[in-house]
Order: sequence, then structure tokens, then C-alpha cells
Amino acid sequence: MAAVTEPSATLGNTISPAAFHSASQTTLETSELQLKAFNAEKKQDEETRSSDEVVVPVNDNDAPNSTLPTANHQSAIPNGGAAAWLQVVGAFMVFFNSWGILNTFGAFQTYYESGQLFEESSSNIAWIGAIQAYSVLFAGLITGPIYDRGYLRSLLVVGGFGIVFGHMMLSLSHTFWQALLAQGFCIGLGAGIMFTPTLAVLPTYFNTRVGLAIGLAASGSSFGGIVYPVAFYNLIDTIGFPWAVRVLGFIAFATMLVPIFFMKQRVRPAHARALLDLSAFTDWPFVTFVLSTLVGYTGLYVILFYLSYFGQSSKITDASLSFYIVAILNATSMFGRTLPAALSDKTGSLNLIIPGAFFCALLNFVMLAVDSVAGIVVVALCFGFFSGVFVSLPPVLSVAFSQDKSKIGTRMGMGFAVLGFGVLIGGPGGGAILGSGGVGGEENWRGLWIFGGVTSMISVVVYITLRIWKVGFKINAKV
Repeated sequence: MAAVTEPSATLGNTISPAAFHSASQTTLETSELQLKAFNAEKKQDEETRSSDEVVVPVNDNDAPNSTLPTANHQSAIPNGGAAAWLQVVGAFMVFFNSWGILNTFGAFQTYYESGQLFEESSSNIAWIGAIQAYSVLFAGLITGPIYDRGYLRSLLVVGGFGIVFGHMMLSLSHTFWQALLAQGFCIGLGAGIMFTPTLAVLPTYFNTRVGLAIGLAASGSSFGGIVYPVAFYNLIDTIGFPWAVRVLGFIAFATMLVPIFFMKQRVRPAHARALLDLSAFTDWPFVTFVLSTLVGYTGLYVILFYLSYFGQSSKITDASLSFYIVAILNATSMFGRTLPAALSDKTGSLNLIIPGAFFCALLNFVMLAVDSVAGIVVVALCFGFFSGVFVSLPPVLSVAFSQDKSKIGTRMGMGFAVLGFGVLIGGPGGGAILGSGGVGGEENWRGLWIFGGVTSMISVVVYITLRIWKVGFKINAKV
């Protein structure tokens, strides 16, 4: 492995804008997935929550064993006010320091590939970002029950410490394994520990404005995805990699003080949710849907990871245009995430995810014939929209396919942990296929696009099978 070398002023030639933003779409989509899932769970539980929850005083100091009176949750929701909006500000900073930081990995991957810190294959380097993202999904499986016991502030402190400590350790790293431990595991788990509980806080302060509150908070991930990469990109040329990473850690430390001091757990369930629900493994519609979505997401992340890099590697686009390709894909994905949510109540979520997954698969195969700027732009426009459809609906469908609605909270956590394997397979797995071109180092783009198309198409076939199982061959049925 190469020793740490301070980058020269020509790093801009090493880090391209396309690779600089390569991880942004993946992490933002996964964040949207968790937000949708929490709202789906909240809707199922709304009718019974008043008898199952107890009020926690606003000045609660993480004393879960204290005797607390029961109260009607819905009538007690403030739905505004200074205390409620402070929770939104705090949650904004949590998103800023969780998915916002994860969105920076594209810049790190390109820097690592330059060999100035260590020398590893693209597939191995991608494991750092993949584990970082998966850790956020997996951590919710454990932090949910801990939050239910009243330990919100403790989770924020531990998670914030993990992020700051991970950056400090990353600044001292000289090898791939050191970077993997510091950035992949430490920062990833830190982000996951504080992210999931934040989703649970806002609906306890808002009812009719909960969508606005969560939307404002979630915008922190976009803001962080701008601040952190830009800071890293500019600082690394002037003060070098170690101090650039430390500055990111200092930013995280300062901004995490806001949620630690101002976010308060207002209510908590009388009984914490279970860590696992073993009966889920015998609920075959639920299991089939989750596994099918895992396979589909494996193909989904192929284009999300490699579309902009394909343009540069194939000499079809320059670095500047590749940046706009990523921006176009991100912009259209916003429409793909919001429009289906408005239509699903009328058409049914399964009726929408089938064409969404189908066109994601089809566009992978279309990439086999793309050899022009126009072709890449069209694929970016279309894939951005349909990938938005594909990622926005699985949480709602997980509820629909779960036969025991009383355990949906635990099953959502389990489902997130399983779906995360799609990130682990699609990113590093795609990189391994891309690097399998043989002697001469020729990149195997054909194999990569076929891999993405086949895995996505498998999920389409299973979705259609599930639809037939539920309603038969009725074309106009809402499902």
C-alpha cells in the first residue's frame, strides 16, 4: 500500500465531478425508502397508539424507568410551536450528518483510486461506501427498540461520537483496511444509530403537518450532500487529505450539538418493539416480496453507480457533462418519488412498482447500445424517473404483504436489513464485473449492463406473480 502523500494542486484532474457525485443518488434514494417506511408503519399503528403510549416530559433526561402517566397521544400532539419546530431543526442536522455525509463518498472513492493513500481495486474501494450505507439500514434493527425505551439523547450522543471519531481515525489512515474500519463501519454505524430514532420523533410532535416536518428535515441530507463534498473537494488541494477529513469531522461535531441539546423524546410506547419477529419467515408473501426487491435493487444500483462514469470511460462525455448527467438523473428521480405517492391511493402500489421496475431493467439493456451523448442523456432522464418509482413504493407494499399488521414495526426493521444487501451486491458486485475484462484491463461494460438488467427483470417477474396471487388476472384491479 502506498503511504499518504499530500495531493498537489492538480487534484481537480484526479477527482472528476461525475465520480464526485456517484454515491449521491444511492444514499438519497435509500433515505427516501426509510422515510416512506416509517410513514407506512405510522398509518397502520395510528388507531391503537393512544392506548399503548405514555407521555414523556419535554425535559426528559433519558430516564426510561421513571413512572409516567398514560395519555391520549393524538390529543396531546402540539402540531407546531417552538418546541416542535426545534425538533425539525435538530432532525435537519441529523440528516445533514447521516445521509449528507454518505453522499460524499463519491469524492473519496475517486481520491482512493488515485493511489495517493492506498492502492486497491475499484470493487474493493466500493465496499467502503457500500458498508457505510448498509450500516445505516442495519442499525435501525437495533436502535428502534432502544429508542422505544426512552434513550433518544443517548443514541444521538453515541451516533454523533461515532461520526466524529470515525473522521478523526480516517484522517490517520494509511491502508484500505484502516479506511474501511473508520469510514465504512465507524461513520456508517454512527449515522445509523442516530438516523432511525429521528424518524420516530417528528410524528410525535406533528399530525397534520408531519409531512411538511419530515420533508424539511429530510432536506438536510441534500444540504449535507452539497456542503461536505464541496468542502472536501476544495480543502484537499490546500491542506491535504488528513486535515480536510478532520475539518469534516469538526463540522459534524458543531452541527450535531443542535440535535443533542434540543431534540427531546415526547412520548414512548409502553412496550418496546421486539428485535426480531421469527413468524415473518413463514409469512411467504412478505418474504417473497422482500427478497424480490433485494434482487431488483441489485440491478437498480448498477446504473446509479456507473452511468456517469461510463460516459467518461467510453470518451462519450467530458467531466463537465458527466456532472450534469448526474444532476439530470437526480432531478427526474424527484418526480418519480412524488408522483407515484399521489397516484398509489387510486391505482394501487403494486400496479405502479411493476412498470417502474420493468423500465429500470429495460434501461440497463438499452445501455448496451448507447454510444452517444444524446443516448446517455435520455437514459439519465428516464432512469431517474423510474428509479424514483422503484424506491418509493416497497415500504408501502411491505405493509400490504405482511399478514400480521401488529408486528409491522419489527418487520420493517428486518426488511431494511435484508434490502440493504442489494446495495452490497449491486455496487461492489458491479465493480467486480466491470473489472473482469481480462488482459489489458478492458472494462466489461457489456457484462455489467446485462447483470443489472437480468437482476431487475427477475424482480418484475416475481412482482407480477404476486399480483396474480392476490387478484388473479384482473387487469383493472387495484392492488
